[in-house]
Amino acid sequence: MSTKLLITGAQLSSGDRADILVDGNRIVEMGSGLKNTGATAIDAEGLVALPGLVDLHTHLREPGFEQSETVLTGTQAAAKGGFTTVFAMANTNPVADTAGVVEQVQRLGDEAGYATVRPIGAVTVGLEGTALAELGAMANSRAQVRVFSDDGKCVHDVLLMRRALEYVKTFNGVIAQHAQEPKLTIDAQMNEGDVSARLGLAGWPAVAEESIIARDVLLAEHVGSRLHICHLSTAGSVDIIRWAKKRGINVTAEVTPHHLLLTDERAESYDARYKVNPPLRTNEDVMALREALADGTIDIVATDHAPHTIETKQCEWSAAAFGMVGLESALAVVQTTMVETGLLGWADVERVMCHAPARIGSLTDQGQPLAVGSLADITLVDPSVSRLFATDDLASMSHNSPYLGEPLQGEVLHTIHQGYLTLSDGTLVAPDSVATSAKIAHNERSHA
Repeated sequence: MSTKLLITGAQLSSGDRADILVDGNRIVEMGSGLKNTGATAIDAEGLVALPGLVDLHTHLREPGFEQSETVLTGTQAAAKGGFTTVFAMANTNPVADTAGVVEQVQRLGDEAGYATVRPIGAVTVGLEGTALAELGAMANSRAQVRVFSDDGKCVHDVLLMRRALEYVKTFNGVIAQHAQEPKLTIDAQMNEGDVSARLGLAGWPAVAEESIIARDVLLAEHVGSRLHICHLSTAGSVDIIRWAKKRGINVTAEVTPHHLLLTDERAESYDARYKVNPPLRTNEDVMALREALADGTIDIVATDHAPHTIETKQCEWSAAAFGMVGLESALAVVQTTMVETGLLGWADVERVMCHAPARIGSLTDQGQPLAVGSLADITLVDPSVSRLFATDDLASMSHNSPYLGEPLQGEVLHTIHQGYLTLSDGTLVAPDSVATSAKIAHNERSHA
């Protein structure tokens, strides 16, 4: 039986239309009017075809916090949002600070099959910030780790940060810094500003982020190593990154979808779905982040998908955990905030959600342009859909989404990972498991 998949009439990010023929895990032909010789067919009329999205910042929680998420459910959420590759953060239990743990995480991803899982290794042992983790062992393991982060915590010791940058330089690794000066954020609950003063909640000053970024870009320049800044959230941080890039420092930066859309005024509801680290900032910050993403100062969009149990989010604000789920909604938020406003075109979306995160993460196969010979990681999105985001749009075990009830534009209809489709009931199927030459209509929502 055929193992081919034929996508017909898709709009590429360039604006051109094409048919795409997949055989096994590769694209074997692209053009117009391709003949169907027994392939499973997807009618992509009106849909935009992108390479499978790559998320450089995902919390899959396993091992240790399976009550919030597992590698299986997290990659199902990824597939539903159009992501075919995710980088799994190290703040698990045990922490991903050894070759054994990162290999376990990669194995769990391989077994699930919904998305490629690339483990991120911890910078310090146990995320405790006192001694470097086994960076070389993780880099040389089967997981071939190239991204290291203590995300959730800042590598605040300047000497440790320097040593980490020096170490990863030897194998072209990158340190992804969670920029948060801990002494400036003790007991902080939300952005420090007018809203926090009015609500009486402890403020989280912008300088807590900006001071670490300023320090670390200078360290990266001194060492000559790669530095990546996680979840940029302030206009001041944008200014520092812009200055550093003009200076020629090898730094990249990411912004989350929620920092492109939501402001600290959401805290007035005391709904802990809006409690996140770093916190939601002001409208001025949101506009600065959008502009920086548009002009290339910020390199990528990363979700910081952070699932939590009901008990840790549906409680009083001060006791609630920091974090939001975001894999399923990311592309729609980017379309709503950046494409519909004219700040980005689809080619730019492809750059910030596919090519650039793959490059930063040292991927050579994933996140590449759709072309003959490239990996069959493909996301098909219907940009015409307008909807109120709902729990039915979530595949994560956790439902701590800040977008429930929010109007969003665009919807991922089909996600193809290495030639495999994910179906609306979460089933993962190869093309030859679908009826040969079956026509998959738009309303069948063939994603996890």
